[in-house]
Amino acid sequence: MKPYLLSLGAGVLVGALYALMGVRSPAPPTIALLGLLGMLLGEQVVPIAKRLIAGAPVVAYLKTDCAEKVLGPHAPAALRGKDRA
Repeated sequence: MKPYLLSLGAGVLVGALYALMGVRSPAPPTIALLGLLGMLLGEQVVPIAKRLIAGAPVVAYLKTDCAEKVLGPHAPAALRGKDRA
């Protein structure tokens, strides 16, 4: 969680500096970010389909490997479907 908060803080700081300088942010528009999210989720379609065809447990995969790939290794365990330690 700490890397996410640091990243957010750095983004807010840079955004404030841009506002003080009166320049526009070079960040991509929202539609591009949604496209990237779609790509990230789309990468998981093939492994899920393979598991469905093979009869392997899909829900367990969604809670473990898939969640970690989509949310990242630093996401809180509760979001990745793992019990808190």
